[in-house]
Amino acid sequence: MTLQEMLLIALASYGVAAIFVTIFIASLGIPLPASFLLIVAGSFVEAGDLAFWPVVLAGVTASILGDHTGYGIGRLGGRKLATRISRRFKAEALLAQAEATSHKWGGVSVFFSRWLITAIGPYINLTSGLTHYALPRFSLWDVLGEIIWVLLYVGVGRLFSNRVAEISDILGEFTWVVLGLVVVMVIGYQLVKTLRKPQPV
Repeated sequence: MTLQEMLLIALASYGVAAIFVTIFIASLGIPLPASFLLIVAGSFVEAGDLAFWPVVLAGVTASILGDHTGYGIGRLGGRKLATRISRRFKAEALLAQAEATSHKWGGVSVFFSRWLITAIGPYINLTSGLTHYALPRFSLWDVLGEIIWVLLYVGVGRLFSNRVAEISDILGEFTWVVLGLVVVMVIGYQLVKTLRKPQPV
């Protein structure tokens, strides 16, 4: 039995409690297909097996609590603990990428790692705590991003309730397309700023 099948059984058996526990654990960096679960939950909502607002509340609350737990681990445990966690899950590269992204983009990296580049989200939490990024700012970007993530994926599950697996795969590819477009826009913006600077005579 695959992990996705186990999550489907848990969702059918325990409803929003399964959503809460799964998303909280995934927010700590344990590799669980939380986005897939939200899509499936959306299809359950469309079928009338789950209610929309309890699903959204469970997803948003669990993700925010998990993110802030990760932030606290990074802040209190320091680099040694963060490195140990990344090694435990063979995610040293993700931690390094998250740290570089966090240093460069600050709160924007928190926001986009909630719903767009979700793979580095838990490690952005750790590095935000490591670098003592201001908690009120972290919380603001985190809450905004998690609300978008939950509403987006539950909404997609509702719209395409009969094609859950295919839509999950498409969204995975779409994420990288959007990320590429964001990178191109940022590079273009920096290039325009450079060209507009007065050149020395």
